Amino acid sequence: MTGASPIDSIADSERITRIRIIIRGIVQGVGFRPFIYRLAKELDLNGWVSNSPDGVIIEAEGGGESLKKFLLRIPQDKPSLASIHSMEHTILDPENYSDFRIELSQSSGKKTALILPDIAVCPDCLKEIFDPANRRCLYPFTNCTNCGPRYSIIQALPYDRNNTTMKRFEMCERCQSEYNNPSDRRFHAQPNACPLCGPQLVLKDKNHTIAARHDALLQTVEALRKGKIAAVKGLGGFHLMVDAGNDDAVNRLRLHKAREEKPFALMFPSLEMIEKVCLVSEMEKRLLFSPECPIVLLKRKRYINGDVKISPSVAPGNPYLGIMLPYTPLHHILMRELNFPVIATSGNLKDEPICIDDETAMMKLSNIADLFLTHNRPIARPVDDSVARIIADRQMIIRRARGYAPLPIQMRTNGRTIIAVGGHLKNTVALAKDDSVFISQHLGDLETEEAYASFKETIDTFINLYESEPDLIVCDMHPDYLSTKFAESSGIPVVKVQHHHAHLYSCIAENEIDPPLTGVVWDGTGYGLDATIWGGEFFIHDGDDLMRKAHFRTFPLPGGDTAIKEPRRTAIGLLYEIFGESIFDSEEYHPLNTFSPIEREILRTMLKGSINSPKTSSAGRLFDAVASIIGLRHFNNFEGQAAMELEFLTENYDSEQCYEFLIIQSGDALIIDWQPAVLRILDDLRNNIPPEEISVKFHNTMAAVTFDMAQRIGLEKIVLSGGCFQNKYLIERTIGLLQEGGFRVYWHQRTPTNDGGISLGQAAAVKS
Repeated sequence: MTGASPIDSIADSERITRIRIIIRGIVQGVGFRPFIYRLAKELDLNGWVSNSPDGVIIEAEGGGESLKKFLLRIPQDKPSLASIHSMEHTILDPENYSDFRIELSQSSGKKTALILPDIAVCPDCLKEIFDPANRRCLYPFTNCTNCGPRYSIIQALPYDRNNTTMKRFEMCERCQSEYNNPSDRRFHAQPNACPLCGPQLVLKDKNHTIAARHDALLQTVEALRKGKIAAVKGLGGFHLMVDAGNDDAVNRLRLHKAREEKPFALMFPSLEMIEKVCLVSEMEKRLLFSPECPIVLLKRKRYINGDVKISPSVAPGNPYLGIMLPYTPLHHILMRELNFPVIATSGNLKDEPICIDDETAMMKLSNIADLFLTHNRPIARPVDDSVARIIADRQMIIRRARGYAPLPIQMRTNGRTIIAVGGHLKNTVALAKDDSVFISQHLGDLETEEAYASFKETIDTFINLYESEPDLIVCDMHPDYLSTKFAESSGIPVVKVQHHHAHLYSCIAENEIDPPLTGVVWDGTGYGLDATIWGGEFFIHDGDDLMRKAHFRTFPLPGGDTAIKEPRRTAIGLLYEIFGESIFDSEEYHPLNTFSPIEREILRTMLKGSINSPKTSSAGRLFDAVASIIGLRHFNNFEGQAAMELEFLTENYDSEQCYEFLIIQSGDALIIDWQPAVLRILDDLRNNIPPEEISVKFHNTMAAVTFDMAQRIGLEKIVLSGGCFQNKYLIERTIGLLQEGGFRVYWHQRTPTNDGGISLGQAAAVKS
């Protein structure tokens, strides 16, 4: 794939930094290693380059500016016969190399069966699609060796046409000639096809076929212009599409999809149109145009150019929009015809997998979509769009799916094959084999039978594709997780890994860090070793043991899981921990005033008798509680909504102030007491301090807690993981404090910091 991969920010130009780059594609036997050697010498970098069983591996060390140029020029200046399918890099600590050399090929061991992710259409194919003289003009399934479907169509290894969903399409003479020609860029391009021999579009309503081929696309365009909702079958499943500027259409989609306020993803025709609506940095541009082409979270402009309309219902109250550019020929043709942004949200019902076949889509989506633009190329498995953002000047993957899955993370497993089944929310599964951990696409929350079936199918897919017989199956400790129950019934020896240990190990594995280190893991919920709900933890990893060194003071959650959906309950639990029953005799507190007198008495009884009121140390629940205490949000209409809205308040206020907190020794552990901060927040409310100021001060306090604990523990390496660190203000503030204090800070770049990274962490925890 041509075009630059997203470039992570590398430290200032004077500091020596090491990066490891793994390049897969046509990169062996084409002069690639000598090219890398010459480029590294030109840029005064040290390190090495080597062929490996699954591509080319490079380690380069030098100043930040030189490394940035190196990353940019590899795809720009590569040998003419080379083709880069994927290019991943990780920032690592220096090794102090003295020169740059070409290493002998790493040929020992069994070759890894490498399945590439689905790749966005390349510039060469895109040019052909809009060339009236080309035989593939306006053909929505154009691809070549450098781009197109991979993971979404493969059914077995080896990766050849007969083992993909393209096996039903026999290539015409001209396509076969391209496929057989080593000098052609379609040489051994397994999905190769053209209008004569390949898949075709069909437009349907609930009962009839309306149109075919290009006319099907044009009629879909006309329907979208009229405010209709179209279910469009793409690369890894169906999108539900509607005009993003049509308020009535967007609200109708929300109503029928039962999606009250959760933001919708958008697809824009061009970068120029995106820049009329959002602020776009150079790094965000690279991410938008990358081969992975994820949804990128972009900051809205305060004043939008009047000729681009985005309905307020697309992302209510959210200063960010999730935006992607077209990534398949079908999307490019569709968006060029429309020339306005559309919602492009997953074609599924709540908590179910994205629909991948016509029959399922018609059954599940017929009460949502007016029309179905589909095609006859089968999809082997559901693959959602990936989601990413730039945090602390680096790419952070929020949802790892199309474009990234199932590329592996390198990690030694000491000869054992391990299947890790992840958690309950944002589930992924992982297969650790040889020196790689292959991570599945985002599978979602295991809340429905359909989601659980997809989870089991993905495990079977990984075991079969990689011809593996797992020695171990690893799961979460929570006894009620469906993933845990699956592991226990599998017949394979089971190892259970505590939820927050898995978070920490996932970040350690991704960053290739050696202990000793301090782990900071903050999220909403995790089954703790002491039967409480963890989520605000500090660990020490000394190389042998992982010890819980500190945590936030616990407080009760009246209603248990219900409190996750109702931050007002979390807030009452927090206030009860401070004031006891007296809170129920007061009219002062925002969250309490949302309950009726009868409900208050029920809550009083629950808390007094510790009935269905489990204790938690969760940092995520602290954010929820503060959001409710200040009257911002008492009910979550989607996961994390209250905490997100509390973060959004930081966009409009700048302050270095923070609240007080206490750190108390309790046996071998330290307890971080949030009570002084909560009392000051209540004082600020009485004094009519703006909620924006309270939010910034609270975020600053949470960052200061981490810095204080890092100083007390005294280890140089600090690892940040857990869903709370998706909060841009929190993590950037925390990183800044720690780095200014001389600590080396590590966080997630290529795998999600949320529960989407749990499966990797589970595998890493039992690797030795």
